[in-house]
Amino acid sequence: MIRVGFLFSRLRVEEKYLLEELERRPGVDVIRINDGERFFDIARLPEQADVLFERSISYLRGLYISKIFAANGVRVVNSPEVAERCGDKYITSQILVNAGIPTPRVYMAFDQESALAAVEAMGYPCVIKPVIGSWGRLLARVDDRQAAEAFIEHKAGLGVLHQVYYIQEYIHKPGRDIRAFVIGEEPICAIYRTSENWITNTARGGVASNCPLTPELVAICRQTAQAIGGGLLAIDLFETEHGLMVNEVNHTMEFRNSIATTGVNIPALMVDYVLAAAKGHEAGDRQHSQPQPMRFPSWQDRPSAGSVFSA
Repeated sequence: MIRVGFLFSRLRVEEKYLLEELERRPGVDVIRINDGERFFDIARLPEQADVLFERSISYLRGLYISKIFAANGVRVVNSPEVAERCGDKYITSQILVNAGIPTPRVYMAFDQESALAAVEAMGYPCVIKPVIGSWGRLLARVDDRQAAEAFIEHKAGLGVLHQVYYIQEYIHKPGRDIRAFVIGEEPICAIYRTSENWITNTARGGVASNCPLTPELVAICRQTAQAIGGGLLAIDLFETEHGLMVNEVNHTMEFRNSIATTGVNIPALMVDYVLAAAKGHEAGDRQHSQPQPMRFPSWQDRPSAGSVFSA
């Protein structure tokens, strides 16, 4: 029996799909762990699990509970290390820069005056983001000095975390961006996210359509996954006149709008990866909290979505 700890905040569509997939696999026992309903003794293993599948909505809850499980010898997907690299935009950007992966320029500043100077140096328009956040919340496209002054002053009053200013080059997109889904280090499918708004997240109204896995897209996704540490990743990319550019990497990816769109059974492949991690744990290999990258069939031969996912 493989014991899978399933860590969640609330059961969204994605979590329901994943639980359904886990619970119909033979020999799998699912332990549901709500990240807000209990406390944790850091000196003891919270649950007897072979692997923890981290699906918390809260970055910090998921990160620290993952660390507790990992510190007590349980493999975690995605590992706390990968979560930190994806969950903090500065860390993601620094990894991409160090790996030579194309990504927008970023300036960091730590008070209002230096933040305004950084915006002026970057040039207009530019984007100011929180270093930790998702779903396109609290982003601002800054088009002139007056807007920059107003937004920086607003951020200064939001708390300590918002006094870290992450200022990113604005990339002119063709009305869309790309989200690619990676398992291990292998891209399995991708979507275009199209919107009249400069923020194209599907959570903010972006429309999903299938994006072909071109050799260029596969190559940059593999390079990015290797730099981040592998796992279950969603990589957001921009199309530019100089080629593809990586914007962000997500470690608890949402995929509800991408299953029927791509024809790929994303939750089934995610569960395959998690169960492979658990089997590695059962074999006694606890040296790493992240499983070795799995090799899936060539992306030209992607598996089809089952009928339960095609609606």
